[in-house]
Amino acid sequence: MEKSARRISAAPLLLLFLLCSLHSAFAGHDYGQALSKSILFFEAQRSGFLPHNQRVTWRSNSGLNDGKASGVDLVGGYYDAGDNVKFGLPMAFTVTMMSWSIIEYGKQMAASGELHNAMEAIKWGTDYFIKAHPEPNVLYGEVGDGNTDHYCWQRPEDMTTDRRAYRIDPSNPGSDLAGETAAAMAAASIVFRHSNPAYSRELLNHAYQLFDFADKYRGKYDSSITVACLINFVQDELLWAAAWLYQASNNQYYLNYLAANGDALGGTGWGMTEFGWDVKYAGVQTLVAKVCKTCSWSPRRYQQKAEYFMCGCVGKGSRNIQKTPGGLIFRQRWNNLQFVTSASFLATVYSDYLSSARKSLQCSAGNVSPSELFSFAKSQVDYILGDNLRATSYMVGYGNNYPQQVHHRASSIVSFKKDPRPISCRGGYATWFSKKSSDPNLLTGAIVGGPDAYDNFADHRDNYEQTEPATYNNAPLLGILARLGGGHGGYNQLLPEVVVPAPRQPTRAPAARPVTPAPVSTSAAPIALVQKVTASWKSGGKTYYRYSTIVTNKSPKALNSLKLYINKLYGPIWGLTKSGNSYGFPSWIKSLPAGKSLEFVYIHSASPADVSVSSYTLA
Repeated sequence: MEKSARRISAAPLLLLFLLCSLHSAFAGHDYGQALSKSILFFEAQRSGFLPHNQRVTWRSNSGLNDGKASGVDLVGGYYDAGDNVKFGLPMAFTVTMMSWSIIEYGKQMAASGELHNAMEAIKWGTDYFIKAHPEPNVLYGEVGDGNTDHYCWQRPEDMTTDRRAYRIDPSNPGSDLAGETAAAMAAASIVFRHSNPAYSRELLNHAYQLFDFADKYRGKYDSSITVACLINFVQDELLWAAAWLYQASNNQYYLNYLAANGDALGGTGWGMTEFGWDVKYAGVQTLVAKVCKTCSWSPRRYQQKAEYFMCGCVGKGSRNIQKTPGGLIFRQRWNNLQFVTSASFLATVYSDYLSSARKSLQCSAGNVSPSELFSFAKSQVDYILGDNLRATSYMVGYGNNYPQQVHHRASSIVSFKKDPRPISCRGGYATWFSKKSSDPNLLTGAIVGGPDAYDNFADHRDNYEQTEPATYNNAPLLGILARLGGGHGGYNQLLPEVVVPAPRQPTRAPAARPVTPAPVSTSAAPIALVQKVTASWKSGGKTYYRYSTIVTNKSPKALNSLKLYINKLYGPIWGLTKSGNSYGFPSWIKSLPAGKSLEFVYIHSASPADVSVSSYTLA
C-alpha cells in the first residue's frame, strides 16, 4: 500500500515533467539553422575531388576513376543515400528540387546567407550531369550497382566494389532518366541565369537535347539499366521536363507539348496522393497550374489534379493522404520522410500561389484558405524537427535528440583523415556496422527515413528503413525552411511577376507521334479495376469484409506485365504476387490476353483499399 501511494503521488509530477518537456520541444524552431544544416548535408554526399572550401572536413576524395573503364570522365556527383552508388534518376530529381527551392525562395535564402551554398550544391550536381551527357543521345545514368555495393560496408574513400558505368542510348532508352535530367538542367539554368549566363545557356542546351532524346526514344530506364531495379513511370518525366523547359526557355513548343499530351501522358488524368523522385505527376500539375496564368489553352484540368493533391494533404479531399496518429504523412515504411518533405514543398508553393492570386482551395469537404494549406506544410516540417510525441528530431545534428546510429557508410566509419588504413569490404560490417555506439562522424543536416505508421522509431544502424538518409529527402526541404525562416517574399521570385513574357514563335512543330495512353482512372482503358464486397461477418466485436477486385484488360493487345499500388490494406491478400512496394501477376499467370480478367481478394475490417495501376506493358 505504501508503494502504491507513492506511485499515485508521483504521477502528477511525472505528468508535469512530460508536459514541460513537450512544451520545451515545441517552443519553436530555428529554421535558419535547420536550412544551413540541410545544405551542409550535401557536402557529405559529394563524390570526386573535394574542393578547397569543403566544410564537411571528415570526408576525402573518392570515386576518382569513375567512368574511366568506359572512356568517359564521370568523377563527381552525389552518392544519393547511405551507400556508394551514384544513381542518376534520384540525383537529377534532387537537383530539380533544389533548383525549384531557389527559384521560389531565393530571396529568403540570400537573406539567411545560404543562397551561395545552395547554388554550389546545385552546381556540384549539374557539373556531373554535363559530364554524363557526352553526346545528344547518350546519358550515363549510374556508376556502381546496388548488389555489389550493398555486400560491402566501406567508406567511399576505400571502395573496392565494381564501379562500372551504365548508360542509355537509342538502342537502350530511358525516357524517365533523360526526362528528369532534362528537367534538372532546365531548372538549374534558371538559377544561374543572372549570376553565370554562359553556364546557364550550356545547361539549357543540354536540357533541349535530353528532352528530345527522352521523347524520341521511349523506354524505361530500368529496362536498359537493369541493375537500377526501379518501379517508375515514364510519362510523368516527359511532362515534367516540358514544364521546366517552358519555364526556362519561354519556348511555345513546350507549352504546346503540355497541352497536346496532357491526356495521353496522364498529366490531366492521374490524381495523386504522393510526390517523389519516381512519381512526378503532382509536381507537374502544381507547376503547370502556377505558370499557366496566361496560357492560350485552359490549364484547368492540370489545376484540378493539383488541387486534388492539396485537398488530400489537408484531409478535405475525396481521397486523403494517410497520416500517423501524430499527424505525419505516411506513405510507406521505407524512407517515408521523402514523401513528407516533397508534399510539404508543393503545399508551400501552392499556398503562396493561392495567396498571391487571392484564391482559396475548393475541396470536396469545404474550402481551404492559403494559410491553412501553409499551416499543414509547417506542421510536417515542425514534426520532422522535433514537434512529435517522441520529441525526436529526424534531422541529424538539429535539436537535442536526434538519430545517432545512421545507416550511412561514411558517417559510421572512422574518418579517412583520422585513420587512413583501408576498410575491407566485409570488414566494415564486422568492425563498424555492428557497433552499437554513436557514429564517429556527425552527418549534419541529414533527414533520415523517419518513423513508422504509428510514430515509432528505432535508432539502429541496421534499421535502414528508418535510419538511412537521402539527398532527395533534403532537397525539397531547402525551400520550405527558407520560406518558414524568411516569410513570404513575393511570388516566383527569380522570374518576372507576370509568369513569362509574350511567347516567342515555336522553333518547331509539336510532336505528332502517337503515344501509349496512360490510364486516367481505375476504370479507364486499357485496364479496368472494379472492387466490390462479396461477404461480411462479425468476430471479436469487429465487422470483417471480403473484397473482390476484378482487373480487366480492355486493350486489344495482351497485357504482359502489371504493377499495382495498394494502399490502406490491413489484412491478407490472395491472387497477386508482392514485389517490393507493389503487386503483380500471380505466379500462375504470365500474361493477360485481350478482354480477359483476373481476380484477387483481400480481407480486412475497413473500407476498400486504394488500388491503382503503377505501370504496365502491352504486347
